[in-house]
Amino acid sequence: MNKARQQYGPWERRAVVLVPYLWLVVFFLIPFLIVLKISLSHTVIAQPPYAPVLDPGAGWDSVKAFFTGLSLENYAFIVSDQFYLASYLKSLEVAAGSTPLLLLIGSPLAYGMARAPRGWQPALFMLIVLPFWTSFLIRIYAWVSILQRDGLLNQILLGLRIVDEPPAWLASDTAVYLGIVYSYLPFMVLPIYAALEKMDDTLIEAAADLGCRRWKAFWLVTLPLSAPGVLAGALLCFIPIVGEFVIPDLLGSSQTMMIGQTLWTEFFANKDWPVASAVAVVLLCLLVAPMLFYQQMRARDLEGGR
Repeated sequence: MNKARQQYGPWERRAVVLVPYLWLVVFFLIPFLIVLKISLSHTVIAQPPYAPVLDPGAGWDSVKAFFTGLSLENYAFIVSDQFYLASYLKSLEVAAGSTPLLLLIGSPLAYGMARAPRGWQPALFMLIVLPFWTSFLIRIYAWVSILQRDGLLNQILLGLRIVDEPPAWLASDTAVYLGIVYSYLPFMVLPIYAALEKMDDTLIEAAADLGCRRWKAFWLVTLPLSAPGVLAGALLCFIPIVGEFVIPDLLGSSQTMMIGQTLWTEFFANKDWPVASAVAVVLLCLLVAPMLFYQQMRARDLEGGR
C-alpha cells in the first residue's frame, strides 16, 4: 500500500477520484440544467419551440431579458392539472405493486442459485441473463402475441379447460404487470444472488450446531445478510419502472397512462417542451428520495462494518 502511494502522486490520486465526478457533471448535471432551463420557459411556435433563448453574444440586455422571461408557470400548471397527478400516481402504483412481486419471485431464484453446486451456478446465471440477448422491444412484442385473444396463453387455458371463453388480457393492468415482472426480474435476482453468494456457509452450520432450526437460521442469518442485495434490487427495479414507457404503451390501455407516456405525448405529440421538461424535473425529484435513502443505508452499513 505504501509503495502504491509513493508510486502515484497526489495529483494522480485526485485525478482518479475526479473521473466519476466529471462523468456525473457531463452526463447528468449539464443535461439536467438544460432541462431545468427549458421547464422555466414558455411554449412558442418556433425553432426551438420555447422561449426565452439565451444568447450571450447579443449583449447584457439580452441576458437580463432571458432571466426575466423565466417563470414557474409550467410547474403551477402541472400541479393544478389532475391529468399529471394521475400519471404520477399511476406510475408509483405500478412500481410499488410490481416491486414486491419481483421480490417474491426473485428471492427464491437467487437463493436457489446461491445454494446450487458451484458447477451449476454459471449455467443458472446464464439462464437469468439470457433474455438480455434479445431486443427488449422484441420481447415485449412477443408478450403482445402471447396475450392476444387468440394467443398462446388463451389457447393453453382453453386446452386445459380452465376457462370457457378466452379472457381479454391485453390493454389491462394485468398485462402491464406481467410485462414488467418478466422484463425486470434479472435486476432483482442478480443483486440478491451477489449478496447471498458472498455469505459464509459456516454461519448456517454454526447456527445448526447451536440448535437453531433451519427456518430460524434463515430468518436470523440469511435474511439479514441478504438485505443489501434486496434493497439494491428493489431500487434497481422501482426507479426505472416509475419512468417506464414501452411496456404500458404496448400492453396497457388509456387507463394505465404512466408518466413515461405523458412525457412522450408532451414532447412529440403536443410539442410542448417546457411542460414536458417540468414533468421530467418533478419526476427526477421524486426518484432522488429513494436514491438518497439507499445512500444513507449503505453509509450506515459501512460505518457499522468498521
